[in-house]
Amino acid sequence: MTSSMFRSPCKIPSVKGFEQKSYVGLKAASYNVRVNSFKSSEVASQLQKIDSTLIWPVNAPEAPPLPSKLAEPVIDQPLQLSRRARRNRKCPSQRAAFQETNISPANLIYPLFIHEGEVDIPITTMPGRYMLGWRHGLNEEVARARDVGVNSIKLYPKVPEAKKSPTGEEAFNDNGLVPRTVRLLKDRFPDLVIYTDVNFDEYSTTGHGGIVREDGVILNDETIHQLRKQAVSQARAGADVVCTSEMLDGRVGAVRAALDAEGFQHVSIMSYSVKYTSSLYGRFRKVELDKKTYQINPANSREALLEAREDEAEGADILMVKPALLSLDIIRLLKDQTLLPIGACQVSGEYSMIKAAGLLKMIDEEKVMMESLICMRRAGADLILTYFALQAATKLCGHNKRFIAN
Repeated sequence: MTSSMFRSPCKIPSVKGFEQKSYVGLKAASYNVRVNSFKSSEVASQLQKIDSTLIWPVNAPEAPPLPSKLAEPVIDQPLQLSRRARRNRKCPSQRAAFQETNISPANLIYPLFIHEGEVDIPITTMPGRYMLGWRHGLNEEVARARDVGVNSIKLYPKVPEAKKSPTGEEAFNDNGLVPRTVRLLKDRFPDLVIYTDVNFDEYSTTGHGGIVREDGVILNDETIHQLRKQAVSQARAGADVVCTSEMLDGRVGAVRAALDAEGFQHVSIMSYSVKYTSSLYGRFRKVELDKKTYQINPANSREALLEAREDEAEGADILMVKPALLSLDIIRLLKDQTLLPIGACQVSGEYSMIKAAGLLKMIDEEKVMMESLICMRRAGADLILTYFALQAATKLCGHNKRFIAN
């Protein structure tokens, strides 16, 4: 069964800032946001105490019109400038023509949470995000994404506690949640690009990204032995790209060797080469774990470059940076140092901050969303893993013409 992706062309409207081009085959499907409850009463009550004269509401009408009588000139002669950059900004058509960075639905990867049940469960700390039922809710969400040109997804499983263990054997169960889901999606959407997470923490009783020794040390090589089997299991199910995201030494080379030995030379590796110990992760985790022995100190950039070079040498096909907005300098650093595609991961905390500020009318959510994505592209990201993928692609496809980029 195929999706409704191949339909009438959809043109991006002539908005100020984004490239005007035709996305053939895409329909401007309506985007119905499912907004789950978000506890903002405390913040809202504090906002009420702020002097309203100090704030111009985001959703307020435009500023008052200019006075009918213009100001009198205050100089006799204009400045003698050989170059005036504003000449190239004087009208929408010129600003669009000279825009250096553009974004399309093809640049976006849509992360989707799945669980064993049938009901879609709201994630309370991420407005509009759901833990999708792997059979129905997931299929519907993928179909919606494809309708607006997002044909790449990444799966994140919620593994039942009963199936977790200290050594994470469920991670390479061929009948586990992820392999079953990949097979189901490939059966319905054969050309869908599926990214899977080669990751230990969802399958471990500790929640750590590796096997934990009695003294608390994360075992590097022993964990990689399990990750190799996990990657092969996902490739066997039909995954197009496996994502080595644990930040353990040697994982990319080990996974590449395991895939090749099993005949999966065509399966790509997207390595989370730069994964900082950011405070923006774990919006739906119950506990906060110390992962500083295998994730990078946010203060370091040379270490990030070293990790990326190692992953490239071991056979990575794509290098990922996480989190995105706080690492734009690192995205640019990698872009200047490698010919490999660069990915940017806009994590849950980044998404939730924009959503929360939008719900509280502190910012224009749509404009900030699009600006954040275009800035990642400007920094050098070829791919962006973002929870805004469906929403942003719908706007790029021209359904909501209210969005105007500055």
